[in-house]
Amino acid sequence: MLAIAASHGKRGYAAFSVSQSQLKTVVQYAQHQEEHHRNRTFQEEYRELLRLHAIEFDEQYVWD
Repeated sequence: MLAIAASHGKRGYAAFSVSQSQLKTVVQYAQHQEEHHRNRTFQEEYRELLRLHAIEFDEQYVWD
């Protein structure tokens, strides 16, 4: 199981499952997260992830 702690005073939570075959990729992504967020915000990336997996969401409930 991969656990990533919230930091920088952020509120809320999210849970994701990761298949064993993708664990290395996910760990590498998490280690370079600051680089990724220089090009797009966490919110932009999260919306893209939800859309990619056809997960319906309402903006008013996703963010504080």
